[in-house]
Amino acid sequence: MKTKRVLSVLVAAAMASAAFAHSDKSSSTARKFDASQVEDTPFGRQGDPKQVTRTIRVGMSDKMRFDPGSISVKKGETIRFVVANKGAVLHEMVLGTPQALKEHAELMKKHPGMEHEEPNMTHVKPGATGDIVWQFTKAGEFQFACLIPGHFDAGMVGKVAVK
Repeated sequence: MKTKRVLSVLVAAAMASAAFAHSDKSSSTARKFDASQVEDTPFGRQGDPKQVTRTIRVGMSDKMRFDPGSISVKKGETIRFVVANKGAVLHEMVLGTPQALKEHAELMKKHPGMEHEEPNMTHVKPGATGDIVWQFTKAGEFQFACLIPGHFDAGMVGKVAVK
């Protein structure tokens, strides 16, 4: 399974690295799109910025909430999420399935220094913004969450309904 493979890679990377991704590193700069590197996931795939059909602004706060906390999109839509950290601590937005996000949150508790950067996530320093461009290729209910240790458990989770 792809999820198990990804988690295995993340654990190996965490053990091999003393770097920090979930403590104060920010990925608020735009990442380059390379169509040859796009991988399908159970909740979609990295979107081509030239194909964005809609921009959705999402706020994050130290109350451990996203605003809005629920988003609806159409299957096939390519969304640019502009994610603003309105708090005083680092937050992130990670798109995924409920199960994968829960597993990743547990992994972050065990390896808080884990460093990784994927197209379905953005780490945002206080007062900054980050981007995610994502194409939702499958209908269903998915989530977005902040997986910094303690944030997920405090309820920093939102829903994406793809119809």
